[in-house]
Amino acid sequence: MLIRAGYDIGFGSTQAVPVLANLSVHASRNKDLRTAQRIFTTPDVPLYDYVDSFGNTCTRLTMPAGGITISCGFVIEDPFTPDPVVPDARQAALADLPDDVLMYLLASRYCETDRLTDAAWSLFGHVPQGWSLVQAIVSWVHGHIRFDYMAARPTKTAFDVFHEQAGVCRDYAHLAITLCRCMNVPARYCTGYLGDMDLPAPIGDMDFSAWFEVWLDNRWYVFDARHNTPRCGRVLMARGRDAADAALTTTFGAVTLTRFDVYTDEDRLG
Repeated sequence: MLIRAGYDIGFGSTQAVPVLANLSVHASRNKDLRTAQRIFTTPDVPLYDYVDSFGNTCTRLTMPAGGITISCGFVIEDPFTPDPVVPDARQAALADLPDDVLMYLLASRYCETDRLTDAAWSLFGHVPQGWSLVQAIVSWVHGHIRFDYMAARPTKTAFDVFHEQAGVCRDYAHLAITLCRCMNVPARYCTGYLGDMDLPAPIGDMDFSAWFEVWLDNRWYVFDARHNTPRCGRVLMARGRDAADAALTTTFGAVTLTRFDVYTDEDRLG
């Protein structure tokens, strides 16, 4: 399937503000792009890209006083098949984990493993290791959290979500990641596009989505605690230990969000 995706995001500011953005398709999907992907700004300002340690394409710019609109649109080819389900995928022994995977067991900004380890082992200590364990965590988080945009805030951590029992997709992901790490399953945060083309009806206004990946049987597998079902059409933008590593935009000064439009749908004209 050809997927048409993009965004228009506006910010207001009374002064010049440096910005760091993770608003490009992840380099691992570049080969699937069927049109050029270019970020535009209004007014036009210089942009500089670099690749961070997680393989994310990061864009640096300075927002002028008065604000800016950041826009991008592209067409990408996607197999549009559901996330793989491998019930017999095994959990690796800690001693066998690759060095670059080991860090995804550690606590991070939004994933406080030290504060949830006892709860995790109480809830899931009896579940067999591997795929069954991860799926049990995903199902529990999905049932434990009420989706509510009004419950979102940028400082919200997995520990907060565990107790408040409400949040948005990034909160579902943070809590599931933390519980997986507590149970010695490496887990990392992902964000990107996920349309509703595989659903019987739209589920709300289009937005970016968050999910996570776990390391089983020497590879990464996608899980989604927000939906708790295999989905089609994910387009990865950024990944990291948690949302601190994959924030869509980080502004180094006071700004206000004035516009936020995201689209993801089938490109029927391609």
